[in-house]
Amino acid sequence: MFERPEHGQAVILASLDFGKEDYSESLSELELLATSAGLFVAGVVEGKRGRPDPALFAGSGKADEIGDAARAADASLVIFNHELSPVQERNLERRLQCRVLDRTALILEIFALRARSGEGKLQVELAQLRHYSTRLVRGWTHLERQKGGIGMRGGPGESQLELDRRMILTKIKGIEGRLEKLAKSRAVQRRGRQRGGVFSVSLVGYTNAGKSTLFNTLTHAGSYAADQLFATLDTTSRRLWLPEAGQQIVLSDTVGFITRLPHTLVSAFHATLEETLHADLLLHVVDSASPNRERQIVEVEKVLKEIGAEQVPRIEVMNKLDLTSAAPQVARDEYGKIAAVWLSAKTGAGVELLRGVLAEFARDQQHQTSVLAAQDAELSQSYVETNLDGLE
Repeated sequence: MFERPEHGQAVILASLDFGKEDYSESLSELELLATSAGLFVAGVVEGKRGRPDPALFAGSGKADEIGDAARAADASLVIFNHELSPVQERNLERRLQCRVLDRTALILEIFALRARSGEGKLQVELAQLRHYSTRLVRGWTHLERQKGGIGMRGGPGESQLELDRRMILTKIKGIEGRLEKLAKSRAVQRRGRQRGGVFSVSLVGYTNAGKSTLFNTLTHAGSYAADQLFATLDTTSRRLWLPEAGQQIVLSDTVGFITRLPHTLVSAFHATLEETLHADLLLHVVDSASPNRERQIVEVEKVLKEIGAEQVPRIEVMNKLDLTSAAPQVARDEYGKIAAVWLSAKTGAGVELLRGVLAEFARDQQHQTSVLAAQDAELSQSYVETNLDGLE
């Protein structure tokens, strides 16, 4: 067994075409993910297969080609544009004699680099532990069974692997407990806002669609924004005054989504994404200049459905008009309901239209709340009068 090296700057990407229509987009995203992680893409090895090889995923011939490319580029890391099984990962590392990551592990690495808040770091650590707990069988040189005897830490014959797995499970439970406490605290804050009648809006969308830029433009928050995947992870909320509606709203910027977003991440970030679930309105920010925008919209819809937020009212914000020939506008459906707003968060064109849309939605929400409150009061009064009549 070789000693697993620390990954350096040079990396070889490996991607196999299994006939899926999103192959090119997926490979482009992998290159962006690698550069977002601070890696230098020294080469890309592609191939076509009908189905993955059970042992080496890419097959022995293609695996050797990947290994040759890595040695030629002096790259100590190979990243596959797919999800690898623990066995495939272990076999590839032995064959290539370098470290191997799959797409999920790369995204987890980026999340670990970008998390800033204490809760964000806990969520990423939880996702990483869940992912790597299934991969303890690879890359270890000390997994021979211990000798039995009194006082041995693991008891007679317990392997180091079993000890490591038990330690990870204990740590997972500890982090889950801490996140649960933070989720309860956030729920209390959310109930306080709801009792106060505060209108809440969450920004959602594909990663790099411009959510953070729009958030900064609307609230002047100064949150980090960059032209890279997963530039920001931690949910940030700011109050936004809408003079047209005569009220404040709470605007929240959330983590971006991506094709094949690892399930471990969706699960770990579930508490944070609950802000989306309990919002009064979702602004689905879309990169209108992207040739793959329709597919990206579908991917976001998938995640919203997975977290149970598909029923929350939402408006599409077609961002990055500065990269297209379209003009700022508000699009409505056949019933006059707002369907989309076209704008550029970078230049500010059309942002006032969005503020007007938010004010309109907030006024409607306020009116509906008042009507429901009046109906509840009327029903309560009717119930009291009916019961009083019965006592006479």
